[in-house]
Amino acid sequence: MPSLKIETGHQDVVHDVAMDYYGKRLATASSDATIKIIGVAASSQQHLATLSGHQGPVWQVAWAHPKFGSLLASCSYDSKVVIWKEGTKEGTSNGWLQFYVFSDHKASVNSIAWAPHELGLCLACGSSDGTISVLSAGPDGSWEATRIDQAHPVGVTSVSWAPAILPGSLVGPNSGGEIVQKLASCGCDNTVKIWKLYNGTWRMDCFPALQMHVDWVRDVAWAPNLGLPKSTIASASQDGTVVIWTVGKEGEKWEGKVLKDFKTPVWRVSWSLTGNLLAVADGNNNVTLWKEAVDGEWLQVTAVEP
Repeated sequence: MPSLKIETGHQDVVHDVAMDYYGKRLATASSDATIKIIGVAASSQQHLATLSGHQGPVWQVAWAHPKFGSLLASCSYDSKVVIWKEGTKEGTSNGWLQFYVFSDHKASVNSIAWAPHELGLCLACGSSDGTISVLSAGPDGSWEATRIDQAHPVGVTSVSWAPAILPGSLVGPNSGGEIVQKLASCGCDNTVKIWKLYNGTWRMDCFPALQMHVDWVRDVAWAPNLGLPKSTIASASQDGTVVIWTVGKEGEKWEGKVLKDFKTPVWRVSWSLTGNLLAVADGNNNVTLWKEAVDGEWLQVTAVEP
């Protein structure tokens, strides 16, 4: 498929871009404090909306699963999380309205991630104030927030949900699949942490915290598991390395392995929907794709042309 260059129309740096579930629309987040919605087809693009409401750089955008309607979340330096809903009301911003605004954080909200749709409409938010908030929508339209205080006391940089079905449970004796609520987070304390929801309270699920990085961990991404018993997480750091963390099965110890030292800060890691390809974006403006070989070694399969 040929690459398509998209003119976003932003007036400043673009920090994040997210494709919707159907691959028909892009949302972009920028330091100009706006979000753009762009319709994309094979060889064309169309500006659909500009969402204004943040008072600072917008760091990330995330589409909810379409079973919950057309919803987009955004987080910003202004300490707010906004959930936008596409509607047809008069006076809305190009058909989008602010469905819910969460302003309890005391510093920049750096990362947001929707939970797997099996867990309901639920959004995790990581902030420079050191806390993670998990926002859950109730049946009556209200929102409830649970917090992980001091998750990374010097600042949370990224959050990522585990797949909702417990690894291996689809191939077990009762193949209904056991539902689990887990999160991975990373931060300015150079660590990756795993959290699990126990009776309504989030608790750390790895002891000690996962530490192989020697500088800020910029991004963390939990891989889809497709019924395999193994869980896999990728983390990317200011120290130039990407680490692949794996655990054989529930309750065992996580093991880390350096994918590569990129010799430049690594900003983002992202898994393919099948969990077998990892995209890495680094400080030299390179995007590379990696795949695990049969022997467990990770090999670069391609580089994305800028």
